[in-house]
Amino acid sequence: MPQEQNLKNHHRFDPLMHFFVFPVTLLNFIFSIVIAARHWSQHSHLAIWWIILSAALAVLATKCRINDLKLQDRIIRLEERLRLQALLGPAESAHINELTTPQLIALRFASDQEIPALVNKTLTQNLCPKSIKESITNWRGDYHRV
Repeated sequence: MPQEQNLKNHHRFDPLMHFFVFPVTLLNFIFSIVIAARHWSQHSHLAIWWIILSAALAVLATKCRINDLKLQDRIIRLEERLRLQALLGPAESAHINELTTPQLIALRFASDQEIPALVNKTLTQNLCPKSIKESITNWRGDYHRV
């Protein structure tokens, strides 16, 4: 099992994306500009095309990551709304839709026992995600984050 999560270590990097794909696409874009500058007079059309293609690859990699995270956030939002429906009483459940997506995403780390009080505190004080995470005493790890 991975290391137990807490406020300080819950962020996750995707090693292939963060340490290979993004650096390689950035270097490719930089190299395409350098080579275009050095060989402009002989191959201007090819240089322009390489810059465009390099930029497209960088945009593609970035959009793939952004879309993964958006989809994951939608799934977390659904999971947390279902979880809150099950854990909160009828009076509190009526206010679930008042929670923002970032608040729901932060609340996923709270244990079932502390959810009712933390949801109430979040709604009454309009806590930001960072404050919600700092308020959690019994951390519930999310080991499947993309």
